[in-house]
Amino acid sequence: MSQNTFKKKIKQGSNPGGKKKTLFTLIEEKLNVTGILGEGIPVKFGPPFFFAAFLAMIYIWSNHRADNMIRKIEKMQQEVEDLRADVTTLEAEYMLSSKQSEVAKKIQPLGIYEIDEPPIKIKNKK
Repeated sequence: MSQNTFKKKIKQGSNPGGKKKTLFTLIEEKLNVTGILGEGIPVKFGPPFFFAAFLAMIYIWSNHRADNMIRKIEKMQQEVEDLRADVTTLEAEYMLSSKQSEVAKKIQPLGIYEIDEPPIKIKNKK
């Protein structure tokens, strides 16, 4: 009967059987993950890690959303200021054009003239 023996461990960095290296094996070699974590990541660290990653994603999304909202608000404030300036200009032009002297100047070419006398009040005799 043969005796039980351990398998020979493959040295890091060697490529057994001439197989092509994958992205993950390259990352593992460069970062030396097995030196830090041992042979694998303990399962008990999974849920807290995923929860922290989920909170980080919510935080990033929230900041991104807030930045977009601030940009929209600033754009709208600029648009409101422009519209307010336009309204003020139009109101000033309207007030100027509705003056009695301006109206008289505009209707003079039509042959309509302004009355110099005050209107006469008609009294009803009974």
